[in-house]
Amino acid sequence: MGVSRRDRGVSGAQRWVWKSTPPVALVAVQLVFFGLPAGQWVRGLTLGLLVALLALGMALVYRANRVVNFAQADLGFVPTSLAVGLIVFSGLPYLFGFVVGLAGSILVGAVVELAFVRRFAHSSRLVLTVATIGITQLLAACALMIPRLWDRSAASQRIPPPFDWKLTIGGATGTVLSANDLIAMVLAPAAMIAVAIFLGSTRLGTAIRGSAERSERALMLGIPVAWLSTLVWAVASALSFLALFLRAGILGVPLGAALSLQALVLALAALVLGRLTDLPTIILTAIALGILEYGVAWNASSPLLVTPIIGAAVLVALLLQRRRYGRTDRDEAVGWRLADEIRPLRPAVARLPLVRLMRWGTISVVFATLLVVPVVFRTDQIIKANAVLVYAVIGMSLVVLSGWAGQISLGQMAFVGIGAAVSATCTIEWNADITLALLAGGAAGAAAAFVVGLPALRLRGLYLAVTTLVFALAVNSWFLNRQFFDWIPQERVERLPLFGRVDLSTPTRFYLFTLTVMVLMLLALRGVRRSRTGRAIVALRENELAAQALSVSPVPVKLTAFTVSGAVAGVAGGLFVHMSQSFDLTSYAPAESLNVFTASVVGGLGSLFGGILGAVFLRGSEWFITAAEWRLLSSAMGVLLVLLILPGGLASLVIKIRDRFVTMIVDRRVLTDPAPVDTADTADTGARRGSDAEAAADHDDRTTV
Repeated sequence: MGVSRRDRGVSGAQRWVWKSTPPVALVAVQLVFFGLPAGQWVRGLTLGLLVALLALGMALVYRANRVVNFAQADLGFVPTSLAVGLIVFSGLPYLFGFVVGLAGSILVGAVVELAFVRRFAHSSRLVLTVATIGITQLLAACALMIPRLWDRSAASQRIPPPFDWKLTIGGATGTVLSANDLIAMVLAPAAMIAVAIFLGSTRLGTAIRGSAERSERALMLGIPVAWLSTLVWAVASALSFLALFLRAGILGVPLGAALSLQALVLALAALVLGRLTDLPTIILTAIALGILEYGVAWNASSPLLVTPIIGAAVLVALLLQRRRYGRTDRDEAVGWRLADEIRPLRPAVARLPLVRLMRWGTISVVFATLLVVPVVFRTDQIIKANAVLVYAVIGMSLVVLSGWAGQISLGQMAFVGIGAAVSATCTIEWNADITLALLAGGAAGAAAAFVVGLPALRLRGLYLAVTTLVFALAVNSWFLNRQFFDWIPQERVERLPLFGRVDLSTPTRFYLFTLTVMVLMLLALRGVRRSRTGRAIVALRENELAAQALSVSPVPVKLTAFTVSGAVAGVAGGLFVHMSQSFDLTSYAPAESLNVFTASVVGGLGSLFGGILGAVFLRGSEWFITAAEWRLLSSAMGVLLVLLILPGGLASLVIKIRDRFVTMIVDRRVLTDPAPVDTADTADTGARRGSDAEAAADHDDRTTV
């Protein structure tokens, strides 16, 4: 790895001090505030080694593909489920199950890279990252089916030790370590040392490091970059299998379900604290985070406090890092930048009568369809359609933050949950009108988003994504949990009459109310986008330095984007809690935030109606499929297919169809009416450059001349 300009002249000892600061600080926090007996500290160290295996696999994939692999834990879950089933259910030897699982993990990693990752080789890093979330769902669905080979259901299983060995640390009442602990303490470091030797001392390892640094140059030198990527994914999958299999012997692994999101967040936090590519720092930080997590769990009055405490430590560590943005950091930021925003037609083309008729006709058909829903659908289907509208509002909030501002939020449902809790409280405690309850929920979501947006002034890209994901975990386990705060509503949320006159108690009436709110939010956000504030938000996304040169202040603009997005999400939370008429914390889980973000990318973050299409995609698959494993399978295949065919999302398909019809209209006008088109205002900055419609309009101008 190269050294940044700022680090030139800094001694190697000083760089090592900076690199070792995060793990040393995290261990110091554990020793001072969350002390452990000697035996339990050894157990925490062992679990930290397993987290380091996951983080190392993520780092290898990032170095090879410049992608954040959210499927890292699940790569080894299918072979782990198979290995545990062979040992526990079939009674086969430990070594046999381990070898079968290890071989299966290598095969799974290679197949995933060949079948999916390679297909996205020329896509943006954001699209490939979202594809890994789809791969996670696909592998989770397969893992759910593995126990059925033995006619067993998914349940937590622990692998029995392969031989008798015990070590008691701390006297008669101390911690008893078994053979499974010993195997983990030997195999985990051995695997990491083997990877280090492989990367540093073999020709293949040198080729992998070279292709990770400059893939184009490696191709010119005849290095098979694609096959090296397959090898990296196979190694990452094997590391994931080791982590999960060894964990199954110590704590047990719930078969058929992915490793807890909290463990994945720990690995992801170690990745960003190690600046994505510094393997020694990543490994040491992951071990330190594992020890700290175990120490907090041992000392905390409730295991639910582990997430917020760990999250606070990770956030402080991120904020205290030196602001050093070298080539790797710039590449990472560009990789998470979204595709260009979908822009409107040129005004000269948009004013054509047939184009206007097409636009208003399409809008009329869509709204007529939405209004017909209460007439032709059953009551349960109306409730599902209502949920689609609510998720459409959530999708639009993500378009504001991730599409317009380019800030990646993986914790959007946390803002929705905060808005839902405040809105429900207003209705239950003060019998407030639903409009006031929604406004209160929006204000609460805006305030929470403003607080979360403060780190965005210093963090960017993946660093901010980790912050929002940690925030979502903390909100779900602590801030909105009734065990810690008694203000969280638990009574039934009644739908009081709108303005004291309009009844909203039936699903049909509430559906029409939700539709009205969604339309108002759509119109309001369109107004924001066309305002100076909206243009400034997009300008900062495109080129922050150039925007600053034009007197655009990044601090208030970024915070405005967060605040507007949080306000819209809070309103959606108010609609959600009144639709379900209860506050259910599981509806706002961090996994739901990942699902919402994935759906929004699939719908297309370049436009507001892309967020709506993403909601239809997300909830539509759940409309007809009820089984959990088949729902995951259908959702995963849908995500992968859409992103493979339409990297710009479903909205890009709509735009392509629009442009095709507009081109036909313009060509027809050229043949029937040779009068020139007024293009005096076609220099408008909102024009779509390079579209078929624009090319046809230019052809029209040349023909008339």
